[in-house]
Amino acid sequence: MADHHHHPHLHHGHAHHTGIGVNDAGPPRKEIYTYNAPWTVFSVAWSRRPDTTSQFRLAIGSYVEQYSNAVHIVKKLPQSDDLGSLYKAGEFDHPYPCTKILWSPDSRNYGGKDLLATTGDYLRVWNVTDDGSGRGTLSVKKEALLNNNKTSEYCAPLTSFDWNETDPNIVGTSSIDTTCTIWDVATQTARTQLIAHDREVFDLAFARGKDVFASVGADGSVRMFDLRSLEHSTIIYESPNLDPLLRLEWNKQDPNYLATFMVDSRRTIILDIRVPSIPVAELGGHLGCVNATAWAPHSSCHICTAGDDSQALIWDLSAMPKRPVDDPILAYNAEGEVNNLQWSATQPDWVSIAFNDKLQILRV
Repeated sequence: MADHHHHPHLHHGHAHHTGIGVNDAGPPRKEIYTYNAPWTVFSVAWSRRPDTTSQFRLAIGSYVEQYSNAVHIVKKLPQSDDLGSLYKAGEFDHPYPCTKILWSPDSRNYGGKDLLATTGDYLRVWNVTDDGSGRGTLSVKKEALLNNNKTSEYCAPLTSFDWNETDPNIVGTSSIDTTCTIWDVATQTARTQLIAHDREVFDLAFARGKDVFASVGADGSVRMFDLRSLEHSTIIYESPNLDPLLRLEWNKQDPNYLATFMVDSRRTIILDIRVPSIPVAELGGHLGCVNATAWAPHSSCHICTAGDDSQALIWDLSAMPKRPVDDPILAYNAEGEVNNLQWSATQPDWVSIAFNDKLQILRV
């Protein structure tokens, strides 16, 4: 099924947009690629390298409720007619499921290492290299294991992390032990560790620029921090009944906006940090709870949301705050509950989603 040319099930709203799911004249362009994994796919990350050889290269992590889990590195066959399929270029074992996976944003140094990080019980950094076979396959070595508990081997599980795009040496992790830790990848040491929330921290994300990050957690608050003055933090939002907030995504084009959502909620909350405590927009549209959000990397007013109703929805927020945002401009129906999604920073025409045992890449 995945190898035949077919159009994704994109339902257009009445809004106009450019190139979203539209076939141009000329050779057939594939609009959708599917990779079947041998396990439930949870974490997903696009490679950040701008070079053509890694344009379609993603890492995906398994969700298996046991110690032994895995990560696959998936690539697209470089067929000129764009009908190439996805294949497994590399794999490695991972203890416990990855709560998150991200490639290093350091795309400047081609001579440098191509690093991939994962969180679970610890923060691990992996070095991905071409295995020299000429078949486009990769080998992966563990570069570092970072444990934020100095006093014991035991480490409270890490729920998420973010890689700082301005200084790719900095990674921040969030933990169920209420802390966030800011790591120096080069020296493999913790620059700082702070108690960020009253309860578990579920996500952490850096804003554009080096110093500001925010976190969300089980206490229902969104908190903002600045690495230059960590003794101060600002609560910019609290959910109505202090329901846990699961994820947090900064708008990379306009650092005033971020998106979050509550546990078991069908709505995505859009916040303007200049107007704290009141959402600037709330996106409905889903018939099941939201599991993931991703801002467009190249547009300040587009965001994708996905959830248990098997839908991925793309929204145009350009009318807010003057008018409510009622309907998505685009809807895609997957074949199962969408666990995760990521919009490619280097390939902004493509969004990846994870559902069941599938990674799917959609041209938007």
